[in-house]
Amino acid sequence: MAQPALALSLQFGKLADAAPHRAALKRASVALWISTALARDAEITVRIVDTEEGRALNREYRHKDYATNVLTFDYAREPVVMADLVLCAPVVAREALEQGKSLQAHYAHLLVHGTLHAQGYDHETGERGALEMEALEVLLMGALGMDNPY
Repeated sequence: MAQPALALSLQFGKLADAAPHRAALKRASVALWISTALARDAEITVRIVDTEEGRALNREYRHKDYATNVLTFDYAREPVVMADLVLCAPVVAREALEQGKSLQAHYAHLLVHGTLHAQGYDHETGERGALEMEALEVLLMGALGMDNPY
């Protein structure tokens, strides 16, 4: 089976220290991580934001007043996956440090995670969904040659 086609837009919002994030998010790597998690063709925008923008989006769309690591805005799942994945750079950096992971590995996991959300996977609807999504993430990260993110 052919790998799904991916139309990718990679954007960086205003970041005080963008250099390590740009280094961890090479376009070819981002495309590979997302493509590995895709079951069908997709048009995906990845936007890397600061805490202020991340918090505003989380508050507006999820009614949670804090910046989170990744937000998935899925607009269509068929025939083409259409989604925006918004990652908050300071949150991702802090979590990577706390979890003893490289920034690149944490971004890879969160992009796989967000891509699964864009296709309808949901870990917040119950234990079965959470276990299914987590198992698939572990499998996909292994396929990418990366460690179990959990």
